[in-house]
Amino acid sequence: WKNLLLKIGDNCPEYGNSDDLKDHIETCFGVIRRELEHSHYIINCAEQIPHKIPLYGTLVGLLNLENEDFVKKVVETTQRKFQDALNCDRIRILMRFLTVMMCSKILQPGSLVVVFETLLSSAATTVDEDKGNPSWQARADFYVTCILSCLPWGGAELIEQVPEEIERVMAGLEAYLSIRFEEDDKDFLEDLWHRVQALSSNGWKLDSVPRPHLSFEAQLVSGKSHPISCPEQPHGKQKHDAELKYPQRIRRLNIFPASKSEMQPIDRFILEEYLLDVLLFFNGCRKECAFYMVNLPVPFRYEYLMAETIFSQLLLLPQPPFKPIYYTLVIMDLCKALPGAFPAVVAGAVRALFEKIADLDMECRIRFILWFSHHLSNFQFIWPWEEWAYVLDLPEWAPQRVFVQEVLEREVRLSYWDKVKQSIENAPALEELLPPKGGPNFKYEDGRELSAELTNKVKGRQTAREIIVWVEESVYPIHGTIKVVVQTLLDIGSKSFTHLITVLERYGQVISKICPDHDKQLMLIDEVSLFWKNNTQNAAIAIDRMMGYRLISNLAIVRWVFSPENIDQFHASDRPWEVLRNAVSKTYNRICDLRKEIISLKKGVTLAEKAKAELEAAESKLSLVDGEPVLGGNPARLSRLKLHAEKAKNEEISAKESLEAKEALFARAVEENEALYLSLYRNFSNVLMERLPDASMELDNEDSQSNGYNIGEKEQWCLSTLGYVKAFSRQYASEIWPHMEKLDAEVLHPLFRRA
Repeated sequence: WKNLLLKIGDNCPEYGNSDDLKDHIETCFGVIRRELEHSHYIINCAEQIPHKIPLYGTLVGLLNLENEDFVKKVVETTQRKFQDALNCDRIRILMRFLTVMMCSKILQPGSLVVVFETLLSSAATTVDEDKGNPSWQARADFYVTCILSCLPWGGAELIEQVPEEIERVMAGLEAYLSIRFEEDDKDFLEDLWHRVQALSSNGWKLDSVPRPHLSFEAQLVSGKSHPISCPEQPHGKQKHDAELKYPQRIRRLNIFPASKSEMQPIDRFILEEYLLDVLLFFNGCRKECAFYMVNLPVPFRYEYLMAETIFSQLLLLPQPPFKPIYYTLVIMDLCKALPGAFPAVVAGAVRALFEKIADLDMECRIRFILWFSHHLSNFQFIWPWEEWAYVLDLPEWAPQRVFVQEVLEREVRLSYWDKVKQSIENAPALEELLPPKGGPNFKYEDGRELSAELTNKVKGRQTAREIIVWVEESVYPIHGTIKVVVQTLLDIGSKSFTHLITVLERYGQVISKICPDHDKQLMLIDEVSLFWKNNTQNAAIAIDRMMGYRLISNLAIVRWVFSPENIDQFHASDRPWEVLRNAVSKTYNRICDLRKEIISLKKGVTLAEKAKAELEAAESKLSLVDGEPVLGGNPARLSRLKLHAEKAKNEEISAKESLEAKEALFARAVEENEALYLSLYRNFSNVLMERLPDASMELDNEDSQSNGYNIGEKEQWCLSTLGYVKAFSRQYASEIWPHMEKLDAEVLHPLFRRA
């Protein structure tokens, strides 16, 4: 019976490979009516395969005819889950399930309208400047989106059964849209409103929502309707917190012309809902995800919309709902599932995004580069590079040229230089954009005396202390200590990542001794960059590992990134930005890990205190009076209790000591965080003030031209650097806000506020 529930609506052996939804429902109903104790399973199916909700709603409607108590339990469980839901997707899907149950005569239409009006009232109050808090508009928009997204599933029934009430809701929705604050010309919510209005004008007729309950209407009408109550509303403060808790589900990428997806506007929205729901609930099962994405219950083709929706999630800001690798795998599986259609659609999307690359946000460009290089590595690096050979005629800072250069560099990381060169044989001139071929750039290949001696000492497994003594006696008197030691240790660790880790673990103290301050650490990073000048990846890994072992501070890395030779590459190469991203990310991860550890330790302290108190209470009941046990007492048990109490006390002390140590580390990490962001924005401010044409330059000036190739080098540098300011500010906003007052007072340029 579980298989029947899961596969209802699918063309599968369980249903005799039939596509008839009425047959599916009757077959499933005949079996499930004998398994009525499993109400939670039906609700779980509706939650996690939401494009089948109309089928599950009809099934519950038929069960309502035979067992009202069972369906009452389903309604109450759904209501409770709806009230307790903290997850936006869960709230939205449970509202859809309630709407479909109304269509199957399980709920009164009026009670659903009351839920809509409650949410609508809360939304209107939220954006009211006098009574509410407009900073939480994200929550209000979410409530209104939930109402609008239910109407394609139940609008026809509501307008037929409670026309005045639903017209009142529609008027309320229009009123809300007139008082909310808009940032874009036409955002997602306003677009959805226009689509629902068009659906209403069309008599609520659409192709993308199955309506199986109509086949059973004569039976369902005799079922009993069950009541539901209105949800209680939470309260909140900050706009940033609201946007984190109620993120916009999709920001459409209109990659293809409208003619490629010929469907009603509302059908497009519903199909996006189906696709996003499948991506959400099958995120750990890529094969099943691809299967359901290509078998949605719609009567038209949708490959172009499927590609647009996946890319919209991959490039969603501030971050995608899941790790980018998930979308990479889904696109690969869809290419294999639809070999005659989807690869060409993906190629078309790549070409379209490439044409608009100058207008893409910097964070989106990086994700696009990483995805495309990874995707090609799974398809033998096959791409018609000759189409893009013209980028060689563009300036080296042109976004399209930089894109091709970075994709080729990432491909080399995923394969090897000769293989990637072979893949561009149809456009041999592009070899100019390949990274240099070659290994490390070791200065002492000729075996200069000190370097050779240090190599022998390392191979002889001398300790770090012995080598420090040797450096102080033999190398310090000679100019270039850092060069000799660092170049030699890097050369020993250059054979593999494991070799590098081994060298840093064994001889990190040597590097720490000769690079004790930021100035010396800056020289250390220079040496690493010079040693790996032909390999961006190894340079980034080495610097990242050294920061991990605290041989290099994040402040030294910021100083190095903003050194003159790197500043000149800000618009033409990702090399300095990759190092900076790694450093900021590692700092952010450290503080996040400490927060988690402190929360865990606090729970441990609470449990230890509770255990100690319980044992002390038990011990007091078994205490001795005049040297004799209390009546009914047990001396052996008293002895055991004392041992346990002592152990609990020691555990409490240990937990508190651990907590104090972690809190001290956390306080230090917060100080490091503040110093990092102050340094980062101070450097951004300094370099931008030197080069910006004027302080009023718009942050989003990328849209001022149709492409980036007519833009001069200085302007492109400013656009790229401001793009990275925006990307860092957006990604780490939660960590930056606590330091905003100090940043505002000391370094923030008006453009950073926009970012």
